[in-house]
Amino acid sequence: MKKIFHLSTCKTCQKIIAELNNGEGFELQDIKEKNVSAAELDWMRERAGSYEALFSRRAMKFRSLGLHERELTEQDYRSLILEEYTFLKRPVIVIGEAVFAGNARATIEAAKAMN
Repeated sequence: MKKIFHLSTCKTCQKIIAELNNGEGFELQDIKEKNVSAAELDWMRERAGSYEALFSRRAMKFRSLGLHERELTEQDYRSLILEEYTFLKRPVIVIGEAVFAGNARATIEAAKAMN
């Protein structure tokens, strides 16, 4: 499977998709239009190691909901991602069994190397 979970309005996601041959060969899922499912999230967590690895602390709601003041559990991370698309770290690139979450240069280069 080759899939990119992204936000179509995110310039960083657009740039990364462009670096990956404009997403050619990938299924593109705009998480605002179709949020990640529980089954997809659980599958990604198995490969990423934790829900926390898939969670974005940069989301505006992270601070506005006071989450930065709480100690979150793995179940909290899972619930938050499923409830609100902005909590999924973006983009999440799936290539076969590998999951690359976020926009760190090293993460993107690793995904490009597997593509």
